[in-house]
Amino acid sequence: MSILKSGIVFGALFIAGASSAIAQHAHGAAAAHDTSAAAQKAVGSHLPPQYRALIIQEMLAVTEASKRILEALARGQDDVVARNAQQIHDSFVLEQQMTEADSKALHAALPHSFIERDEEFHSLSAQLAEAARKGDANEQLTVFAKMQRACIACHAAHATDRFPNLAGKMN
Repeated sequence: MSILKSGIVFGALFIAGASSAIAQHAHGAAAAHDTSAAAQKAVGSHLPPQYRALIIQEMLAVTEASKRILEALARGQDDVVARNAQQIHDSFVLEQQMTEADSKALHAALPHSFIERDEEFHSLSAQLAEAARKGDANEQLTVFAKMQRACIACHAAHATDRFPNLAGKMN
């Protein structure tokens, strides 16, 4: 299977699973408090409700943009890839709906490892946007795959209450 086909197949599977899991969790956010080890590692369950809601909105926006990127990769639509990757980089929800004080409070509440992973992810999205602007299809696929792995690794490390099947994976 070529890199293009394998990247698109992996992307489709990832986005389908992530969309389902994120949407399922967003609707079930009011579930009872979980004291398991997975819940203790979870970032979102330890945040004030307004920040948790914003992060869930952000994740849903990233998922939707990722779907559009995957479709655009399959169609060779570099402009669509660039636009959506840039939107991910620019943080759809968090940058637009948070004050500077909110942003500082959220960063203070998040573990350093989560912030590092988030910064890396947004850096990758900027790299994807640049590869798309250059029309480099192979680089777009490579970077998009790295973005997907970054999502999965972050979920495995910081969202084990939401994604228990990822606990202990990708560490």
